[in-house]
Amino acid sequence: MNKKTILILIAINFIAYFIFSFSDADEKQQDFTSTVKVSLRDVGNQLLLSNKDSTSLVMPVLLLNNNTYELAFQNKLAIEPNNLVAMIKKSLKKAGLPDNYLVEVTQCKDKEVAYSFVMNNTVDTSIIPCKGRILPKSCYVVTVKFIEKPVSNNNKYYLLLFSLSTLALFFLILRKKKDTIIEDNKAPYTAIGNYKFYEDENKLIFKSKDIKLSKKESELLSIFITHKNKIIKRDDLMKQVWEDQGVFVGRSLDTYISKLRKILKDDTSIKLTNVHGVGYKLEVK
Repeated sequence: MNKKTILILIAINFIAYFIFSFSDADEKQQDFTSTVKVSLRDVGNQLLLSNKDSTSLVMPVLLLNNNTYELAFQNKLAIEPNNLVAMIKKSLKKAGLPDNYLVEVTQCKDKEVAYSFVMNNTVDTSIIPCKGRILPKSCYVVTVKFIEKPVSNNNKYYLLLFSLSTLALFFLILRKKKDTIIEDNKAPYTAIGNYKFYEDENKLIFKSKDIKLSKKESELLSIFITHKNKIIKRDDLMKQVWEDQGVFVGRSLDTYISKLRKILKDDTSIKLTNVHGVGYKLEVK
C-alpha cells in the first residue's frame, strides 16, 4: 500500500466519520425533541387536571432552540410549585430524558418569571425555591431548558470506529515508512543481464547465489558496466584501477579480466571480449 493510497483512505475515513456523526446527531435531535414534546404535553395535561380542567387545550409544545422547550395553555390556570416539580421530574424520568434542566414559569402579560427551579442529577445541587407558594390563576408559559443532553451511543461507536481506523492507518504509515527506510538502507545494486552487482559490497548475485569479488574485480566490473557495449582502452583501464598505486601491471589486468569472464560465463547474454590491440568490451544483449 503506497503513501497516496493510505492518505486517500484516511481522507475517506474522516469524511465517513463526519457524515455518520452529523446524520446520527440530526436523527438523535429529532428523536429527542419528539420525546420531550410528548413528555411536556403530559405535564401540561396533569397541570390542567390538577386545576379540575379537563376540556381546555394544552398548546403545541414549541422548540425554542436545541435545548429549550415551551409549554403553553389555552386557558388560565393556577400552579402549585410542589406539583410542578414532581410532575416534570416524573414525566421526564419516565421518558428517559436527562435529569439536568432549568424550569421557568413566565407570566404571559409581562414576561416576568413567576417561578423557577433547577434540577440536577443529585439532590444536593438541585435548587427548588418557594415550593409552598401557589401561583394564582393566570396565564403562564412553562419553559424547560436542558442543561446537558445525552451523548448518542451511536456517536460513541462512530468515534470508537474512527479512532481505531485512524490508529490502524497510522500504523500502516509507520510500517510503510519503516519498510522504506529498510529498503533505502539496502546496498543499491546494478542489474547486468541476470546478475545483480552490489558495488559497495564487492559482490554479484546470480539466481540467489552470492559471488564474492575482489576489490580490483569490483572496480573493473564497475567500469565495464558504466561503459557497456563500448570499447575501453587497455591503458585507460590500467590507469583507473592501478594508477593510484603508482604501479602499472599489464599481466595483472589480464588475470582479472580472465577471472571476470569465468564469473560471468553462466549468463549467455553477457560477454567480456578482447578487442585485439585496443582493449576490452563488455557486450550485453
